[in-house]
Amino acid sequence: MAALSPRSLFVPALLLAAGCASTPMGAPPPPAPVAKAVPEIRPGVPAGYLGRALPDSLALLPPPPAKGSPGFARDQAVSRASQKLRGSPRYALASADADLRFPHIATAFACALGVPISQQDTPRLYLLLQRSLVDAGLATYAAKDHYQRTRPFVYYKEATCAPADEAQLRTDGSYPSGHTAIGWTWALLLTELSPDRADALLARGRAFGENRLICNAHWQSDVLQGRAVAAGAVASLHANADFGDDMAAARAEIASLRGSSVTPTGCDVEAAALKVAIPGVE
Repeated sequence: MAALSPRSLFVPALLLAAGCASTPMGAPPPPAPVAKAVPEIRPGVPAGYLGRALPDSLALLPPPPAKGSPGFARDQAVSRASQKLRGSPRYALASADADLRFPHIATAFACALGVPISQQDTPRLYLLLQRSLVDAGLATYAAKDHYQRTRPFVYYKEATCAPADEAQLRTDGSYPSGHTAIGWTWALLLTELSPDRADALLARGRAFGENRLICNAHWQSDVLQGRAVAAGAVASLHANADFGDDMAAARAEIASLRGSSVTPTGCDVEAAALKVAIPGVE
């Protein structure tokens, strides 16, 4: 990702099938492939659903806390507390969540969902995640570009959990958090698809965003307002017919896998990491 522009940190530039896992033994046959053509940013890279009809994060959000304000003091306190988790299992999970490239990031919510997520096992769900990532990430940029807020690792002259991204992040506004907008969008959509797993999915979505604190890439107010952008993105997505079709197909894929013996891997490690709380974050 080191060669990508700041906006490209939230565009799935490596969505091609290379590196995807094969279909597990005993898994049900995957549903029929997508019937209609999918718009692309470039060959092999699906575009979002919303195009230019994105929520306006600049209109949606208040300004970030000003330096010297009580709000910024709270941001600073949480930032310093979160850095105590370097080297912990939660830091390792935060580092994994920082990488938004597919197919890696498609697995982030598999344990919470209770079924594996891949281009082979759940092609329409995989596509849903690809396209909604673009919408949620890009929806943050009206505010990001306007405020150009300095990120904590720059403010404190420290490192992040993703050194290869730091050059781009230095010029990419901190407010609001694009990673948080993406993770919370996915948590909300997956909860609609699998309401019986709502608690686990929403908890994972919250952790996904808060991991940006641990990575030293965002302030707490960036994370909190990233969720607001996600809510706007999800509301806008529900007016899109292609999105509705993919949601219906993804729901059927999840139901099909639930009836099989196929389960996600690495869930014990993830569960242990999520038990490590960020000091000062309730």
